[in-house]
Amino acid sequence: MANFISNTTAHISNVLKGLQVKRFLAVVLVGFLVMTTNVAPQNNSKALTNKIDDIVHQNDSQRPKTTGEWNKEARETEDAPGERLQRIGKQSAEAVKDFGTVYPDTAERSANADQ
Repeated sequence: MANFISNTTAHISNVLKGLQVKRFLAVVLVGFLVMTTNVAPQNNSKALTNKIDDIVHQNDSQRPKTTGEWNKEARETEDAPGERLQRIGKQSAEAVKDFGTVYPDTAERSANADQ
């Protein structure tokens, strides 16, 4: 009888080691978090998209700012490499000008933060 109890205890111990309790608990915790996390409603995502669009298109620059705008322009000038190069040059100049207006303010704030 003592041998039977000892064997049973050893068997249960081996089963618990086999289950790898830590991994099991981690999986349970992740499952619980995934099941209870609240996903943002659809109407908020549209408002957020509009807000981000407003921020992206804040300045008066005429150059494309989103991937969709870049792809649309690329399709428009697909058959006219000269026009495409001309647009790229113009947009690059605008980008440098935009950066030039932002950089002095950023540099000044960075310099003031160091003091």
